[in-house]
Amino acid sequence: MKITYFGHSVLKVETNDKILLFDPFITGNPVAEKITTADSLSPDVIILTHAHFDHWGDTLAIAERTGALVVGNHEITEYAYKQGHENVQPMNTGGSCTFEWGKLTQTYARHSSSFPDGTYGGNPNGYLLFVEGLCVYNSGDTSPFTEMAWIGEDHDIDLAFLPIGDLFTMGIQGALRAARMLKPNLTVPVHFDTYPPIEADTDAWQSSMNAVSLATRVLKPGESFDL
Repeated sequence: MKITYFGHSVLKVETNDKILLFDPFITGNPVAEKITTADSLSPDVIILTHAHFDHWGDTLAIAERTGALVVGNHEITEYAYKQGHENVQPMNTGGSCTFEWGKLTQTYARHSSSFPDGTYGGNPNGYLLFVEGLCVYNSGDTSPFTEMAWIGEDHDIDLAFLPIGDLFTMGIQGALRAARMLKPNLTVPVHFDTYPPIEADTDAWQSSMNAVSLATRVLKPGESFDL
Protein backbone atom coordinates (compact mmCIF):
# COMPACT_ATOMS: atom_id res chain seq x y z
CA MET A 1 0.00 0.00 0.00
CA LYS A 2 1.34 3.40 -0.99
CA ILE A 3 0.03 6.52 0.71
CA THR A 4 0.50 10.10 -0.48
CA TYR A 5 -0.39 13.17 1.57
CA PHE A 6 -1.38 16.37 -0.24
CA GLY A 7 -1.84 18.57 2.80
CA HIS A 8 -4.91 19.33 4.91
CA SER A 9 -6.84 16.02 4.90
CA VAL A 10 -6.22 14.93 1.30
CA LEU A 11 -4.90 11.38 1.18
CA LYS A 12 -4.27 9.09 -1.78
CA VAL A 13 -4.07 5.37 -1.14
CA GLU A 14 -2.81 3.07 -3.88
CA THR A 15 -3.72 -0.55 -3.17
CA ASN A 16 -4.77 -3.67 -5.05
CA ASP A 17 -4.43 -1.88 -8.40
CA LYS A 18 -6.89 0.80 -7.28
CA ILE A 19 -6.47 4.44 -6.29
CA LEU A 20 -8.52 5.68 -3.35
CA LEU A 21 -8.74 9.40 -2.67
CA PHE A 22 -9.94 10.79 0.66
CA ASP A 23 -11.46 14.28 0.90
CA PRO A 24 -10.13 15.79 -2.36
CA PHE A 25 -9.82 19.47 -1.42
CA ILE A 26 -7.29 20.59 -4.03
CA THR A 27 -8.62 23.74 -5.72
CA GLY A 28 -8.41 26.60 -3.24
CA ASN A 29 -6.15 24.62 -0.93
CA PRO A 30 -2.97 26.72 -0.68
CA VAL A 31 -0.90 23.68 0.31
CA ALA A 32 -2.19 21.18 -2.23
CA GLU A 33 -2.15 23.64 -5.13
CA LYS A 34 1.65 23.85 -4.83
CA ILE A 35 1.89 20.11 -5.43
CA THR A 36 -0.86 18.98 -7.75
CA THR A 37 -4.10 19.90 -9.51
CA ALA A 38 -7.50 18.28 -9.43
CA ASP A 39 -7.15 17.48 -13.13
CA SER A 40 -4.02 15.42 -12.50
CA LEU A 41 -5.73 13.04 -10.06
CA SER A 42 -7.55 9.99 -11.44
CA PRO A 43 -8.87 7.93 -8.54
CA ASP A 44 -11.06 4.88 -8.87
CA VAL A 45 -12.79 5.73 -5.60
CA ILE A 46 -13.41 9.01 -3.75
CA ILE A 47 -14.12 8.61 -0.03
CA LEU A 48 -15.64 11.50 1.90
CA THR A 49 -15.64 11.98 5.64
CA HIS A 50 -18.08 14.89 5.56
CA ALA A 51 -19.44 17.66 3.34
CA HIS A 52 -17.54 20.79 4.42
CA PHE A 53 -15.88 22.66 1.55
CA ASP A 54 -12.39 21.70 2.70
CA HIS A 55 -13.23 18.00 2.32
CA TRP A 56 -15.90 17.89 -0.41
CA GLY A 57 -13.60 20.09 -2.49
CA ASP A 58 -13.19 18.86 -6.08
CA THR A 59 -15.28 15.72 -5.66
CA LEU A 60 -17.76 16.37 -8.45
CA ALA A 61 -15.20 17.65 -10.95
CA ILE A 62 -12.94 14.64 -10.41
CA ALA A 63 -15.81 12.15 -10.32
CA GLU A 64 -17.38 13.47 -13.52
CA ARG A 65 -14.05 13.30 -15.35
CA THR A 66 -12.97 9.89 -14.11
CA GLY A 67 -16.23 8.11 -13.34
CA ALA A 68 -14.92 7.38 -9.84
CA LEU A 69 -17.16 5.73 -7.29
CA VAL A 70 -18.13 8.26 -4.60
CA VAL A 71 -18.43 6.77 -1.11
CA GLY A 72 -19.96 8.70 1.77
CA ASN A 73 -22.92 8.84 4.06
CA HIS A 74 -26.44 8.82 2.64
CA GLU A 75 -26.77 12.59 2.47
CA ILE A 76 -23.44 13.06 0.68
CA THR A 77 -24.05 10.39 -1.93
CA GLU A 78 -27.63 11.59 -2.47
CA TYR A 79 -26.29 15.10 -3.05
CA ALA A 80 -23.74 13.79 -5.58
CA TYR A 81 -26.46 11.76 -7.29
CA LYS A 82 -28.74 14.79 -7.61
CA GLN A 83 -25.83 16.73 -9.10
CA GLY A 84 -25.69 14.12 -11.87
CA HIS A 85 -23.08 11.65 -10.62
CA GLU A 86 -24.82 8.29 -10.31
CA ASN A 87 -21.83 6.10 -9.39
CA VAL A 88 -22.19 6.30 -5.62
CA GLN A 89 -22.07 4.00 -2.62
CA PRO A 90 -24.01 5.29 0.40
CA MET A 91 -23.06 4.17 3.90
CA ASN A 92 -23.92 5.20 7.42
CA THR A 93 -22.31 5.22 10.84
CA GLY A 94 -21.30 1.75 12.01
CA GLY A 95 -21.96 0.10 8.66
CA SER A 96 -19.44 -1.76 6.53
CA CYS A 97 -19.16 -2.33 2.80
CA THR A 98 -16.94 -4.84 1.01
CA PHE A 99 -15.49 -3.95 -2.37
CA GLU A 100 -13.30 -5.90 -4.77
CA TRP A 101 -10.28 -3.99 -3.44
CA GLY A 102 -11.03 -4.15 0.28
CA LYS A 103 -13.50 -3.18 2.98
CA LEU A 104 -14.65 0.07 4.59
CA THR A 105 -16.36 0.56 7.92
CA GLN A 106 -17.82 3.98 8.56
CA THR A 107 -17.18 5.26 12.07
CA TYR A 108 -18.54 8.07 14.20
CA ALA A 109 -16.89 11.50 14.21
CA ARG A 110 -17.73 14.39 16.52
CA HIS A 111 -18.00 17.38 14.21
CA SER A 112 -20.59 19.01 11.91
CA SER A 113 -21.30 18.69 8.19
CA SER A 114 -22.86 20.86 5.50
CA PHE A 115 -22.15 21.50 1.82
CA PRO A 116 -20.79 24.85 0.62
CA ASP A 117 -24.32 25.83 -0.50
CA GLY A 118 -25.68 25.20 3.00
CA THR A 119 -27.29 21.82 2.28
CA TYR A 120 -27.21 19.50 5.27
CA GLY A 121 -24.42 16.93 4.86
CA GLY A 122 -25.56 14.28 7.33
CA ASN A 123 -23.49 13.01 10.22
CA PRO A 124 -19.71 13.45 9.91
CA ASN A 125 -17.74 10.23 9.81
CA GLY A 126 -14.38 8.52 9.91
CA TYR A 127 -13.41 5.25 8.24
CA LEU A 128 -11.66 2.02 8.97
CA LEU A 129 -10.02 0.79 5.77
CA PHE A 130 -9.15 -2.90 5.55
CA VAL A 131 -6.83 -3.78 2.65
CA GLU A 132 -3.83 -6.04 2.13
CA GLY A 133 -4.26 -7.48 5.61
CA LEU A 134 -3.81 -3.99 7.11
CA CYS A 135 -6.14 -1.72 9.07
CA VAL A 136 -6.00 2.04 8.48
CA TYR A 137 -8.13 4.46 10.51
CA ASN A 138 -8.97 7.90 9.16
CA SER A 139 -10.81 9.69 11.94
CA GLY A 140 -12.05 12.57 9.81
CA ASP A 141 -12.56 15.93 11.52
CA THR A 142 -13.33 15.19 15.14
CA SER A 143 -12.59 15.67 18.79
CA PRO A 144 -11.69 12.67 20.92
CA PHE A 145 -14.62 10.49 21.94
CA THR A 146 -14.68 7.56 24.31
CA GLU A 147 -15.76 5.00 21.68
CA MET A 148 -12.27 5.36 20.19
CA ALA A 149 -11.24 2.97 22.95
CA TRP A 150 -13.60 0.38 21.45
CA ILE A 151 -12.07 0.89 18.02
CA GLY A 152 -8.62 0.36 19.52
CA GLU A 153 -9.76 -2.74 21.39
CA ASP A 154 -11.55 -4.31 18.43
CA HIS A 155 -8.91 -3.67 15.78
CA ASP A 156 -5.16 -3.84 15.46
CA ILE A 157 -4.68 -0.48 13.77
CA ASP A 158 -1.57 -0.27 11.62
CA LEU A 159 -1.96 3.43 10.80
CA ALA A 160 -4.18 6.22 12.10
CA PHE A 161 -4.72 9.67 10.60
CA LEU A 162 -5.73 12.21 13.25
CA PRO A 163 -6.29 15.98 12.99
CA ILE A 164 -4.11 18.19 15.19
CA GLY A 165 -4.88 21.71 13.92
CA ASP A 166 -7.19 22.71 16.79
CA LEU A 167 -9.94 25.38 16.44
CA PHE A 168 -12.19 23.31 14.11
CA THR A 169 -10.96 19.89 15.28
CA MET A 170 -9.03 18.51 18.20
CA GLY A 171 -5.57 19.90 18.74
CA ILE A 172 -2.38 18.20 19.84
CA GLN A 173 -3.54 17.16 23.31
CA GLY A 174 -6.87 15.91 22.04
CA ALA A 175 -5.19 13.91 19.30
CA LEU A 176 -2.76 12.50 21.86
CA ARG A 177 -5.70 11.31 23.96
CA ALA A 178 -7.25 9.76 20.85
CA ALA A 179 -4.01 7.98 19.96
CA ARG A 180 -3.73 6.57 23.48
CA MET A 181 -7.19 5.05 23.11
CA LEU A 182 -6.66 3.78 19.57
CA LYS A 183 -3.14 2.41 20.12
CA PRO A 184 -2.13 2.41 16.44
CA ASN A 185 1.28 1.21 15.32
CA LEU A 186 1.79 4.59 13.62
CA THR A 187 -0.07 7.90 13.74
CA VAL A 188 0.15 10.56 11.03
CA PRO A 189 -1.25 14.03 11.81
CA VAL A 190 -3.52 15.82 9.31
CA HIS A 191 -5.71 18.94 9.10
CA PHE A 192 -3.04 21.45 10.15
CA ASP A 193 -0.94 24.28 8.67
CA THR A 194 -3.30 24.85 5.73
CA TYR A 195 -4.22 28.29 7.06
CA PRO A 196 -2.80 30.36 9.94
CA PRO A 197 -5.70 29.60 12.32
CA ILE A 198 -4.86 25.88 12.26
CA GLU A 199 -1.08 26.04 12.39
CA ALA A 200 0.34 23.39 14.71
CA ASP A 201 3.64 22.83 16.49
CA THR A 202 4.64 19.45 15.06
CA ASP A 203 7.70 19.28 17.29
CA ALA A 204 5.40 19.49 20.32
CA TRP A 205 3.18 16.83 18.76
CA GLN A 206 6.09 14.47 18.22
CA SER A 207 7.43 15.07 21.73
CA SER A 208 4.03 14.35 23.25
CA MET A 209 3.71 11.10 21.32
CA ASN A 210 7.27 10.05 22.14
CA ALA A 211 6.63 10.66 25.82
CA VAL A 212 3.96 7.94 25.85
CA SER A 213 5.89 5.61 23.50
CA LEU A 214 3.57 6.06 20.53
CA ALA A 215 5.08 6.21 17.06
CA THR A 216 4.29 9.12 14.76
CA ARG A 217 5.43 10.43 11.43
CA VAL A 218 4.80 13.97 10.17
CA LEU A 219 4.40 13.95 6.41
CA LYS A 220 5.37 16.88 4.24
CA PRO A 221 2.75 17.80 1.62
CA GLY A 222 3.46 15.68 -1.44
CA GLU A 223 5.33 13.03 0.53
CA SER A 224 4.58 9.34 -0.03
CA PHE A 225 5.43 6.23 1.93
CA ASP A 226 4.74 2.51 1.78
CA LEU A 227 2.91 0.79 4.59
